[in-house]
This record gives sequence, structure tokens and C-alpha cells, in this order.
Amino acid sequence: MGTKRHKPEEIVAKLRQVDVLISQGQSAAEAIRAIGVTEVTYYRWRQEYGGLKSDQVRRMKEMEVENQRLRKAIADLTLDKLILQEAARGN
Repeated sequence: MGTKRHKPEEIVAKLRQVDVLISQGQSAAEAIRAIGVTEVTYYRWRQEYGGLKSDQVRRMKEMEVENQRLRKAIADLTLDKLILQEAARGN
């Protein structure tokens, strides 16, 4: 069985759906099964996305991508600096 990647907005919607089902009297296990994920996945999602709104999740993902880009830029600049220092020692 293949794995399905859920978008962050879908995850937030499913977490809210579980909250609604639980408030209607279903057990947590039944509500989690109703959204079609495992309990482990549900609790992992809740830990990462719990309490966030869709726009906040979208912004968080954008910030993570920007952070990765900046880290790569810093690594490249650090490497360039080390290369120049090695070249300067050789003179």
C-alpha cells in the first residue's frame, strides 16, 4: 500500500475533524480511524500542527524553506572563505 502525502492545510482540517468527532461523543480511536490515519500519525500531526490555523501552517512551511535556503547560502560562503584562507596561506 502506497503512502499518501497530506498537505499541511489538509492535516489541520483533519485534526479539526477529529476534535469535532470527539466532542460529538466518539472515542479518540474511532475518530482517528474515521479520518483514515493511524493513531501514531494523528499524534505526530497534533504535536506538530496542533493549535495552528491553515494560514499559520502555510507561513511556517514558507519559513522552513527560506531557512533551508539561507543555511545553504551560509555554508557556501563559509566554504568560499576557507578556500580563500588556504590560498592566502600558500602565498
